[in-house]
Amino acid sequence: MTKEDLIIQTLHNSTLTEELRDAEIESLARIIEIKEYKAGDVLVQPGDDRLKNALIILANGEVEANANVGGEQATLHLLQPGDLAGIITFVGGNVAQISAIVVAKTDCKVLLLERSKFESLLNTQPAIVYYVMRGIVRHTHGIVRRMNMQSVEMSNYIHQTHGRY
Repeated sequence: MTKEDLIIQTLHNSTLTEELRDAEIESLARIIEIKEYKAGDVLVQPGDDRLKNALIILANGEVEANANVGGEQATLHLLQPGDLAGIITFVGGNVAQISAIVVAKTDCKVLLLERSKFESLLNTQPAIVYYVMRGIVRHTHGIVRRMNMQSVEMSNYIHQTHGRY
């Protein structure tokens, strides 16, 4: 599979491009880079600004987002191909707002969409920017919904377990 094919296939599998036509996905693909990581490599971590202005889209492999909870690493989410990471800094947040550590569990390839390249589309193809930002919001909403459901499940479990004593 060529690099271009990998980029196009990954974009088609992502919520990021749900509202884009094929020609718009191809335009977006032209400004995306591919980066490879080995198992155990850290993609993003608190205070790290290597990729501070890039949106990360998992192309293949396994990547997980972890957080430090009570002094131990807890898995927040196992990313699937097409999933996003680095959203906070891509949309203008500060690296100090990063709380998760994103680690490659296996060798993987990710797509990098740099904010400056993405913003260059504002003058020539503003619809792409608009629809991609809508995709980011949908993706983020899905994360929040999943975390809320997990919180409710945990709360129910605690109350059921506590009631048995």
